[in-house]
Amino acid sequence: MLALLLLGMLTACNAGVDTAPASSSTTTGLGAQQLAVIVNDDDPLSRQIAAYYVKRRHIPAGNVIHVHFKPGRNVMRPQVFTKLRAEIESRTPAAVQAYVLTWTAPYRVGCMSITTALAAGFDEDFCALGCKRTRTSPYFDSNSTRPYDDYGWRPAIMLAGDSFEAVRDLIDRGIASDASRPQGSAYLLSTTDRNRNARARFYPGIQLLQSDRFNIQTVTGDSLQHRQDVMFYFTGLKEVAGIDTNNYLPGAIADHMTSGGGQLIGSKQMSSLRWLDAGATGSYGTVTEPCAFVQKFPRPNIVIDRYLNGETLLEAYWKSVEWPGQGVFIGEPLAAPFRH
Repeated sequence: MLALLLLGMLTACNAGVDTAPASSSTTTGLGAQQLAVIVNDDDPLSRQIAAYYVKRRHIPAGNVIHVHFKPGRNVMRPQVFTKLRAEIESRTPAAVQAYVLTWTAPYRVGCMSITTALAAGFDEDFCALGCKRTRTSPYFDSNSTRPYDDYGWRPAIMLAGDSFEAVRDLIDRGIASDASRPQGSAYLLSTTDRNRNARARFYPGIQLLQSDRFNIQTVTGDSLQHRQDVMFYFTGLKEVAGIDTNNYLPGAIADHMTSGGGQLIGSKQMSSLRWLDAGATGSYGTVTEPCAFVQKFPRPNIVIDRYLNGETLLEAYWKSVEWPGQGVFIGEPLAAPFRH
């Protein structure tokens, strides 16, 4: 695994080249008009979440897409998903650039995360049978504000949670964050877990480039507790202790690099949902074994930079993952604490 980690680090050094068409930068970022809400009418909780979100975020009625499938299963078969996605795409308005899913399960399609499968279609090139590289996202670190128009991808995220109350609070945090310009801190933890600590190599650059406009705290240790100003929290551990002792500002992003964090239900490791339960507004995790490739996880330097530049949570987070096929994005997509 260490050899693969080193390979991943070397490959990551070449990442970050902006490939977005120049015309994209002339339009505004993601908003309610460009977001479609996918609701499973066979799932009462999905209907409840969708209704609340549509009302609170003023999503156009034509951007609400109703589907039907048996709820509660963690994994959807690719054959079933392919038909479902075709139905969704056929009913998606042309202006829509991204999707939000209003359920917690399924979070996986075959070997892929459901968020990437919906964005780009089911493709085993996004999967890894063993420790191998996977298909790259054209949206990675781009300046595109219209990913479907530019690349044919509609990035997706899940309004996930164990109850309506949990998701309602998540939505409210996202809305409360808008243009709030929070004076919080970014906590970058360098842990004792050698493989899962792979992203620590980016921390010195973040400190150098971002400390003049945001408080960057690099912390050596396996936990962060009793902090009142958490805006970003990046770490690498199988389980992260004490996350519920912190206060997360509206719009906060937090995740841990580990193999099964994206297995939202029934994981043997800490589920990424625990970050949302603790008060974060967005998180991420992998649904199948990714090995220690940093390209399969959010790059903290890209997330922080793009979020501070005013991009929405969905945009900043999605653009930070180079190989997103195995990773699921969860949170409130339109949260934009730093948008003017």
